[in-house]
Amino acid sequence: MPGPPPPHTVRISVIIPAVDEEEAIGLVLAEIPPLVQEVIVVDNGSRDRTADVAREAGARVVSEPRRGYGRACLAGIAAADRPDVFVFLDGDRSDYPAQLSDVVAPILDGRADLVISSRNLGRREAGAHPWHAVLGTKACVAFMNATSGSKATDLGPFRAITTEALRRLEMADPDYGWTVEMQIKAARTGLRVAEVPVDYRPRIGRSKVSGTVSGTVKAGGKILALIARYALTPRRSG
Repeated sequence: MPGPPPPHTVRISVIIPAVDEEEAIGLVLAEIPPLVQEVIVVDNGSRDRTADVAREAGARVVSEPRRGYGRACLAGIAAADRPDVFVFLDGDRSDYPAQLSDVVAPILDGRADLVISSRNLGRREAGAHPWHAVLGTKACVAFMNATSGSKATDLGPFRAITTEALRRLEMADPDYGWTVEMQIKAARTGLRVAEVPVDYRPRIGRSKVSGTVSGTVKAGGKILALIARYALTPRRSG
């Protein structure tokens, strides 16, 4: 089972997948605390100045023109410079990057290999999470917990994981199922998983997934299908 990172100064790389986040990305980058050594913004096919704004704000920009949240995360991982810990953060400013210190704390203290941010345990501003997205997330979390043995309250994309643990998970989902895949595999491989409360606010700009009922239904259907597939897949030993 993976243990805590090495005793030297822990190197943290932040991966931010972004699609058309020109208005938000600079604000997100400005709020990231100084304990981070590297910030990578993955431009996932933006049609605006997301990449330019990110570079101007000091981030390293990686291009992944093939759309898909999972693809963007994998591109960021491949580009990272030997971190001990990866942090994944959205580029729409719905999360509070300043709370990154709270998200990585269980890893830095040696208590967890994976930390999931929980919007349900924190404070959620009015209008931050549409009702259909809340219901969809609750359904997916309940199904995931029932079939994988996880004990999650959320699928928060704001999360941290040690490099060693991430390597063990062999992440592959190219799209919406990335966060669920990570949590299911973590439960199946016996990783130490912690949740921390985070606050949540209305995003800047229009959501690509949960902004409409149809978008939520589409994403939720894919996530539920992925959970069902893992439920029917025998666990690997070791």
